[in-house]
Amino acid sequence: MNPSSRFLTSLILFSLSLIANLHAQSQSALIDGAKKEGKLVWYTSMAIDTSKPLLDAFEKEYPFIKTELVRAGEEQLVNRTMNEVRAGKWFFDALSTSSIATLIEHQLIAPYLAPERDRFMDQFKDPKGYWIGIFVNNLVLAFNTKMLAAKDAPKDYADLLQPKWKGQMLMDSTDYDWFGTLQTVWGREKTVKYMQQLAKQDPLWRRGHGLTAQLVGAGEVPLAWAYSFRIERMKKDGAPLDWVDTFDPLVVTISGMALSAKATNSNAAKLLINFATSKKGQEMIREMRRIPARSDVKPLAAKMDQSRLKLKAVPKQVYSGLDDHAREFRKIFGL
Repeated sequence: MNPSSRFLTSLILFSLSLIANLHAQSQSALIDGAKKEGKLVWYTSMAIDTSKPLLDAFEKEYPFIKTELVRAGEEQLVNRTMNEVRAGKWFFDALSTSSIATLIEHQLIAPYLAPERDRFMDQFKDPKGYWIGIFVNNLVLAFNTKMLAAKDAPKDYADLLQPKWKGQMLMDSTDYDWFGTLQTVWGREKTVKYMQQLAKQDPLWRRGHGLTAQLVGAGEVPLAWAYSFRIERMKKDGAPLDWVDTFDPLVVTISGMALSAKATNSNAAKLLINFATSKKGQEMIREMRRIPARSDVKPLAAKMDQSRLKLKAVPKQVYSGLDDHAREFRKIFGL
């Protein structure tokens, strides 16, 4: 090894050591602060079968913190938080939802740069640190393998307009963010024209991607829009299901975690964010058959590897204009 190479190697090792030491000092300071606080309130839209085990593991790691979990649906959670803050009550310390953009707009969220955020794709974290992804949901086209062979399944959006798929597809009646996100990729004119053509295919409407997955698995129709993690769960349990990975783009919603702008227990909240985004926390997410947002934690099924898919995360402007997207979506499909 020549002198310049040795110097470069030494510099890199020194930098890594310095970063590790700074992280250890920061973590130690957070622990000391959290011990004085002794409490944490986490608001989340994350399903209870995911959020509760994650919080239980956090409590085991930090037994001196008494935690409180407040779980509600996306819309209910945002409305509750907004109403409480309007009344001057800041109950939450940390919050996780896919609708964080709305809360950022109303200055309810403070930036916090999690120490391991470099392990996350740019799409899965806010550049200013206002949120970081915990897990992601990929909206995909699922199909019943008893009713349809993989080679015969639609491969992209245009295929869904073929006459043979008329009345053969389930959709969620509230996929406004999907509609809005496609507009950011295709442009409004192309997206509206496509959706008008899709409406002529007489899709069948249900509320909730869990329900659409169950119904396509039961053979009600051959096709349904659902989340890939749920399809993979059902496949492992023996359901005759699979999903198409070639759509461009696949729209992704991100369950992001953030720090309250006026957290009573800010140190404990930061520890929770650190834990949920650590490799250990993300491996827990994977074991619960979710798709971890962290790049160096691979999902249970190789097909779910985010690096191989053509993804488009729902941008914040879509959430800002969601009411407008909802009105147009309902008008196009006659809902």
